[in-house]
Amino acid sequence: MENKLINNFVQQLKNNNEGSSWLDENFSKKLENVNEENAFIRPLPELHSVAELAAHILIWRIEGIKKLQGVKSYVTMDSPENWRTNEELKTIGWEKLKTDLLESQTELVNLLADKTDAYLEENDYVPGYSYKYLVEGLIHHDIYHLGQIGITLKLLNQKE
Repeated sequence: MENKLINNFVQQLKNNNEGSSWLDENFSKKLENVNEENAFIRPLPELHSVAELAAHILIWRIEGIKKLQGVKSYVTMDSPENWRTNEELKTIGWEKLKTDLLESQTELVNLLADKTDAYLEENDYVPGYSYKYLVEGLIHHDIYHLGQIGITLKLLNQKE
């Protein structure tokens, strides 16, 4: 049985992390020049730092992975984990946060790699929403925030 959709999602996830895409951007490329000095800087008070964005992406990937595994998860938009402060994230450190972010993508890819297109139509995590909806949402969420990371870095580079 061909699993064109799941294979497409897996390839998109790989491309978003370290491959090539029409955007000509990915997380590995975008984050290669981020370090302990600039990761926690907000270029403007109302914008998030790269570390805040990375932690936000990470928590929703973790929640998505849990849901795909059939594990109940309780993080909401109002949960403190949704947007952690730079002060809290500094205790973790940029390198650990970056590693966790990139590894979470690998975990998600590995989880989906042995699934079928039929699996994507299941909806055990929330009635009315399929796993396809969840995976598409994770991909869209990643790309949206990858763009925000790009803007944040551009503004930080202008200040130098």
